[in-house]
Amino acid sequence: MLKGKKILLGICGSIAAYKAAFLTRLLVKQGADVRVIMTQSASDFISPLTLSTLSKNEVVSSFFTNQEQQWNNHVALGLWADIMLVAPASANTLAKMANGFCDNVLTATYLSARCPVFVAPAMDLDMWLHPSTQRNIQALLAAGNQLIPVEDGELASGLVGKGRLAEPENIVQFLASYINSSQNGQAQVHADMPTSNSKDSLPLAGKKVLITAGPTYEPIDPVRFIGNRSSGKMGIALAEAAQKKGAKVCIVLGPTELRPSHPAIEVISVQTAEEMYQATVTQFADTDIGILAAAVSDYTPAQISDVKIKKKTNNLSLELVKTKDILKHLGSIKQAPQFLVGFALETNNELENAKAKLTKKNLDFIVLNSLQDKGAGFRHNTNKITILDKYNNIEKYQLKSKQDVAKDIIQKIVTFMPVETSS
Repeated sequence: MLKGKKILLGICGSIAAYKAAFLTRLLVKQGADVRVIMTQSASDFISPLTLSTLSKNEVVSSFFTNQEQQWNNHVALGLWADIMLVAPASANTLAKMANGFCDNVLTATYLSARCPVFVAPAMDLDMWLHPSTQRNIQALLAAGNQLIPVEDGELASGLVGKGRLAEPENIVQFLASYINSSQNGQAQVHADMPTSNSKDSLPLAGKKVLITAGPTYEPIDPVRFIGNRSSGKMGIALAEAAQKKGAKVCIVLGPTELRPSHPAIEVISVQTAEEMYQATVTQFADTDIGILAAAVSDYTPAQISDVKIKKKTNNLSLELVKTKDILKHLGSIKQAPQFLVGFALETNNELENAKAKLTKKNLDFIVLNSLQDKGAGFRHNTNKITILDKYNNIEKYQLKSKQDVAKDIIQKIVTFMPVETSS
């Protein structure tokens, strides 16, 4: 997939810069034409000679060549590339890129680049988790850049956690997947994401959105479980729609093979209703907007067999006990100005049941969909919803793709809470 691609590799001052040698070699082996830009501090960690030898091109590390004082044309470099990749991207360089500083040839080239730009951060755990770094990441994503997720493991400081540069093989695979999806018309470039960080274009900027999605599986024995047919498609579509509005998104996701396409969306994988309860309640404390779209099991076996239950009798009875009501609990602890949205999947008396749930669980609004509507409910790519709010307003929507339904729900939240989202 990378054969013939012109890749501009930017390297920052980081202990992880040594991996740039392996990365350069892999890109060249894939048939890419690689040119390297380094910050001055990057040369403290890896030799330009090493990278020029591996890339078979001269390395650029300043605006001028040392001997002849000729200008290294950063504009031409930015126009030359099919892809610009900054790996490792230090916290310092990420901050400069996010805020438009260009005091070195790498950041100046970034501001000149017209191609897709990928950043692969590398830093210590606390630096990665710092709110300043996360704001810079969000700003870069909002500008249409692509984030190659950091990996989890041992760090140079001796700490263990997130912040490791993605392994070169994973970076190459990320780029190849991007190119493959681009050629198939499915690239997640986020071209529809606003390039401005204004309140109008990113109304959820600075807000944390917590979403639950998918089913839960309640084990009977090591083999069997009680579950439902939820795929998680609706919740994942909501996560992606909220992220595109500037939100920091965390999705608590039940057992499903589907995952959000955007790497900035935090995914917490769970299996059971109890696990979903614990994860959701923990995350809710600093959440601005909660959208509970998961199909949580109402009951779970009172006892779980340690071994597979054999088919010995004609009848088998299971004692079931109620699971914890996640939505009701969040409604009881919700503090102003937290905003809470629930879902109701009904088969009969739809409006009455949804209104009762809205009131009982202290929601701001509830999204109703009925299994009586063709194309709505589990496993479909479409949905047909009705939104009921706490002021007794009812708004019905036509059958749409779940992506479009998600956009409608997120937009409803934006317009429903104008004071909070514009603050």
